Amino acid sequence: MQVLCWLLCLGTAGALAVLHKNQVAQQAIKLYRGKGVQQGHSWLAGNCKQLVGLLRQKNVVVKKLAAAAVAVGKDQSLSEPERLFQVHTLEVFQKELNESEHLVFQAVQSLQRALQGDYRDVVNMKESSRQRLEALREAAIKEEQEYVELVAAEKHQQEALKSALAQNKTLSMLDEILEDVRKAADRLEEVIEEHAFDNNKQMKGVNVEAVLRVEDEEKSGKRKNKSQQREVEDDLGLSMLIDSQNNQYVLTKPRDSTMPRADHHFIKDLVSVVMLSLPCGWICSLVGLPPMFGYIICGVLLGPSCLNSIKSMVQVETLGELGVFFTLFVVGLEFSPERVRKVWKISVQGSCYLSLLMVGAGLLWGQVLHIRYTQTVFVSTCLSLSSTPLVSRFLAGGSRGDKEGDLDYSSVLLGMLVMQDVQLGLFIAIMPTLIQAQSGDLDSLLFGSLRVLYLLAQVLGSLAAVLLLCLLLKSFLIGPYYKKLHAESKGNKEILVLGMAAFVFFMLTVTDFLDVSMELGCFLAGALLSTQGHMVTNEVMGCIEPIRDFLTIIFFASIGLHVFPTFVLYELTILLVLTLTLVIMKFGMAVLVLSLILPPNSRHIRWVVSAGLAQVSEFSFVLGSRARRAGIISREVYLLVLSVTTLSLLLAPVLWRVTTRRWVPWAERKLLT
Repeated sequence: MQVLCWLLCLGTAGALAVLHKNQVAQQAIKLYRGKGVQQGHSWLAGNCKQLVGLLRQKNVVVKKLAAAAVAVGKDQSLSEPERLFQVHTLEVFQKELNESEHLVFQAVQSLQRALQGDYRDVVNMKESSRQRLEALREAAIKEEQEYVELVAAEKHQQEALKSALAQNKTLSMLDEILEDVRKAADRLEEVIEEHAFDNNKQMKGVNVEAVLRVEDEEKSGKRKNKSQQREVEDDLGLSMLIDSQNNQYVLTKPRDSTMPRADHHFIKDLVSVVMLSLPCGWICSLVGLPPMFGYIICGVLLGPSCLNSIKSMVQVETLGELGVFFTLFVVGLEFSPERVRKVWKISVQGSCYLSLLMVGAGLLWGQVLHIRYTQTVFVSTCLSLSSTPLVSRFLAGGSRGDKEGDLDYSSVLLGMLVMQDVQLGLFIAIMPTLIQAQSGDLDSLLFGSLRVLYLLAQVLGSLAAVLLLCLLLKSFLIGPYYKKLHAESKGNKEILVLGMAAFVFFMLTVTDFLDVSMELGCFLAGALLSTQGHMVTNEVMGCIEPIRDFLTIIFFASIGLHVFPTFVLYELTILLVLTLTLVIMKFGMAVLVLSLILPPNSRHIRWVVSAGLAQVSEFSFVLGSRARRAGIISREVYLLVLSVTTLSLLLAPVLWRVTTRRWVPWAERKLLT
């Protein structure tokens, strides 16, 4: 009865609103006539009269709907659910009429705003276009909702017909079982239905976008042969969507969770990367280059700059990040506690001094070239970081030798790289402050300075908490945990692999929760396991290294996806000059810092350590993209950082090989003499 009263009120309000809308139509005629346009007056008047006639006809239909609702309410032969269903159908039709009427007068108001505006005012025209676009988006959402309601009504009507037929015939035992299963399946769909679109539509920051649905040619060809529209609608899950900003999306969670689905784009991308990485890495090995060169070239060939065959770039890069995690875990396994205690002071001092020197040099160049200090601080900090996965591959690819003097170069190098990963977490934390300082407001600058100090104290507290947790795990958990895994994994290595991966992800989650670098958590997981002895380390590495190697190939291929040969060729001269200047400057700064902080009998290793630090970390891609979206750096600076980072990574193996072949034998001869 409440629904019936609501429909009657709508009908009365619609009848009273017709007079007002007739006045709007007459006002449109006066407005059009006032602009001095006489030709077409009869056309406008005729269409306005037709509009008034349609509104009156709509009023008549509303009265008929109200009468139909009354008839449904009085029909005693209908059950309560059937009565509610029919009333709901009338409501849907009523909303369709109201929405169509609303769109007509919305168009009239838009015409009125356009006629009153100045055609020379581009800002006003842009605002009018934006308002029309928002109105169209809202209308599309409402139309979609009405379509869904009509589909539900059609389904209900079909169910009612099935129930009526079932009452007229005797069902077999199998039919009764299937009917019960059907009802249980309907209840399951109602339970697992999340209504994510409706729940998120009104949230703050949610924008309605127009998207294009792109389907594979093979699938679209198959759908042409299908006869039922229902089958077509159910098979639209893995189509690619493209928004107005040319961002591409694939399905992450289907509406129907009972049906398994697979992202075939991602599978094809992985197949392409693996199959092309083999010949590229093989050729590089034959000519004497590290295989990682070939993996990067594979990414270049498959990326947007060449074949453009990778459709799931984000998914491939995400899988490559797992390669970084397991690489640092293996590095931690080889980083014994004795080596940690010996180099921690040098690692902290060296990484901090290098960062300060790079930032100072960046500010100096910024003053000379009149560049904003926020941009120079960001670029300098980005370029001060070095690639931990790349150096880890260097150290794993050749013999490190025994300890040269009191310190071995691998311990010092890995210690400084790990501290740079900690600085990376701090830098990511203070990026919002750089964004605030971009506005140039004095108050926000002072507030930003205090915020930096607060974040620094917070990161130091987080590091202290992580170290305390490591001490507790080393004392009470690591030993029993590994013994239990070892006992359960006899004859079944998958338990050991799963246990190690779970421990890595646990430490990763802890450090991420404490706002410290996730890479540090992976490194600490390996360092904690290395305290159990060489036998444990060798067993774990035998299980993890194949996984690490496969994921690392994906990681280096994902780096190649961001290399653009055309841009490099266009700006080859300036990019080579910038890259060589940066590599030489980082090498010289590292030699200077290490000469000051290393013990006198270990200063000969400063050349090898400096060669390992004389490149730029691949995390500059991530930091650069965030800074570009936030407006800290321009598009041109972002492309320069991207290209210089890539070229430095390509030059790093050459510099490392030259340095290790020249200075390591020289250091050994010096120790012998």
